[in-house]
Amino acid sequence: MAFWLVKSEPDECGIDDFAADPEKRIPWDGVRNYQARNFLASMAPGDRVLLYHSSCKVIGVAGVVRVVSEPYPDRLQFDPESDYYDPKSPQNKPRWQAVDMVFEQRFQRVIPLKALKEASELSEMPLVQRGARLSVMPVTEAQWRHILSMTD
Repeated sequence: MAFWLVKSEPDECGIDDFAADPEKRIPWDGVRNYQARNFLASMAPGDRVLLYHSSCKVIGVAGVVRVVSEPYPDRLQFDPESDYYDPKSPQNKPRWQAVDMVFEQRFQRVIPLKALKEASELSEMPLVQRGARLSVMPVTEAQWRHILSMTD
């Protein structure tokens, strides 16, 4: 099992969307950065994921979701009506991947980015590094444990 962090705007796909139907598989699609895509393609069923809310009033980690599928071709890359359409992605060798995730836990409060940045235990985490903007990133087990300890 691996640990990850994914970023999303809560009005697009936030922890409330997952919590509304805990058994519903929600595709994590639309990733259009090659490094983030490679991380997404490394995910496996059972991996646990911190869901980070961005571009909102309280930016930070809102809860935990779990990967429930192997990576598969992101269907949006082939849909000309989608904002994530990629006309250069061939059907026989798709460029972009997606995985399905389900709800696991909503935190009592969002752990704000400011608190994450202030935690010395998280100083090496890509999220708190200057200029880090990836929407999908790995989290070490130690970082995972520390962030969960911040929910108390």
